[in-house]
Amino acid sequence: MDMQVRFYGAAREVTGSMHLVETDSDKILLDAGMFQGRREESDRKNRQLPFDPAIITNVVLSHAHIDHSGRIPLLSARGFAGHIFSTRATAHACEYMLPDSAGIQESDASYLNYKRAVDVISDLTGTSREEAKKRLKKNGRKDEDTVSRFMARYDIRPVSPLYTGADAEHALTLFSGQPYNQEFTIGKDMTCIFYEAGHILGSAVSIVRWRKGGKTFSVCYTGDLGRYDKPIIKNPARDFSQSGSEIDLLLLESTYGNRAHEPVADMAPRLKRIINETIERQGVLIIPAFAFGRTQELLYTIHELYNNDAVPKIPVYVDSPLATRITKVFGEHPEVYDRETHQTFLENGMNPFMFSQLQFVESVQDSMALMREEKPHIVISAAGMCEAGRILHHLRYKIHNPRNTILIVGYMAQHTLGRRILEKGGEYREAGRQGDPPTVRFMGKEYPLKAHVENMDGFSAHADKNEMLRFLKDSGLKFRKIALVHGEEDQMSAFADTLRDEGYTVVEPRFGESVRIG
Repeated sequence: MDMQVRFYGAAREVTGSMHLVETDSDKILLDAGMFQGRREESDRKNRQLPFDPAIITNVVLSHAHIDHSGRIPLLSARGFAGHIFSTRATAHACEYMLPDSAGIQESDASYLNYKRAVDVISDLTGTSREEAKKRLKKNGRKDEDTVSRFMARYDIRPVSPLYTGADAEHALTLFSGQPYNQEFTIGKDMTCIFYEAGHILGSAVSIVRWRKGGKTFSVCYTGDLGRYDKPIIKNPARDFSQSGSEIDLLLLESTYGNRAHEPVADMAPRLKRIINETIERQGVLIIPAFAFGRTQELLYTIHELYNNDAVPKIPVYVDSPLATRITKVFGEHPEVYDRETHQTFLENGMNPFMFSQLQFVESVQDSMALMREEKPHIVISAAGMCEAGRILHHLRYKIHNPRNTILIVGYMAQHTLGRRILEKGGEYREAGRQGDPPTVRFMGKEYPLKAHVENMDGFSAHADKNEMLRFLKDSGLKFRKIALVHGEEDQMSAFADTLRDEGYTVVEPRFGESVRIG
């Protein structure tokens, strides 16, 4: 056979990136991301791997975001024993991202087992749910051993986590960090080179080449492309001369295939306005943000605003243990910073991500105290799409107060709480905030969405339509065919039409479809 690529994730959707490159002798997986969204649907899709992991030769990982890396521990737990090739910064970030993901899996499973046990006790005994909960607690707290014994006694099948902390630690032993712009071997007669993708720290565009019988077959995978001229990270690469100019198949993301972001230059002025308006209302600014990438960009921009006395220097809290650790990873990789970051901060002896008003919140107790704080402050908390984590509790305490602001700074996938807040808050704002406020349901309760909702897509780490076209043209590469991935159908289809108008041959693969090369 010649080379072929089969699409097993992020096919007409934006999560679960996973693409299989197959040759006569090897099967190379590009990313092994986790599906995110509705709990039951995502759990089912994440557990049902479409192949035996033991057949995979190696994995090439574009970057550390969980929708690209999150199923790696599942692969290794089910028999994958090859290498996981990534940039060095991505490998470093995964040391925190994957164990954190495992902790979420274990916590979710524990909660679901407790909830199931409460339901069964209540049904069997006719007691209230509150009384049933008391039977499963010790010293006022849920007791795992009591829950397990009860489920075993009544033959209730427990929910198991997708993978455990031990699985994540084992997966980390398989990582092989590689430098940018240097060729390395990933299979028989098959090599790869990483180039800067400009998306987050360590993100890479991967060019895979396979040589057979005097012929060379090539696949370029963008992973997630970043924006141009944003702070911290360098722009997407434009010099691919080491790889040659011919690319048989480009796997190109299309998250914002029909959108143009607000200019990067507008980010700081808009954030300045939102901070000042929130302080004038004596409110709290709540920012759901991914722990990796978005949090650090926000800290950088707020630091600049404070240095320039553009806003009052109110306290800033990062309430995410993972974000705290990832911020330290950023501090240890200045070699990937852009020139502006070196000039603005490093050459003046300053850490871009540290300033006197900033506090990192570690303990649950400190987080709970912060949630009750009503004096003006800024809190940046995960998870970015508001589907889990401490951000839910900040929203629970603050979403009903019109003094407060919820600032959306990243992509919100369909069926997530973040998308509902964004859409309903936007509609309420367009209606002049008149009449009854919309409601959103989370954590088992309906909440009135009285807080102001702002959206700044300029902070997005994804290239927009024009920036993706710029990448194609600046690269100097010749693409025989483009397969669009990582985009919801409306964005993908619109971008496909744009690319065809530009003269490119484009396919929009569905889950399980393949494209043959050669």
